[in-house]
Amino acid sequence: MTYPNPDPDPDRTPGLEPGGGVPPGETPPGESSMSEAGPRETHNPTTGWAKAPLILILLVVILVAALFAAMAVVIAL
Repeated sequence: MTYPNPDPDPDRTPGLEPGGGVPPGETPPGESSMSEAGPRETHNPTTGWAKAPLILILLVVILVAALFAAMAVVIAL
């Protein structure tokens, strides 16, 4: 399989000086992207929260709320 050359062609790229330099005030050409530039990803895990962490967080919130409610009742007496 042949891969395309990612470098810009100096003959067709505006703003390049001989030797590939860029004159002051000129924006250099952007990086080209290659379609075969990385490893193939075969495993993509699902995103999001699982049920167990959400239940544990909810239980902690309920316990803290109950603690504050009990403290309010004790202080009001």
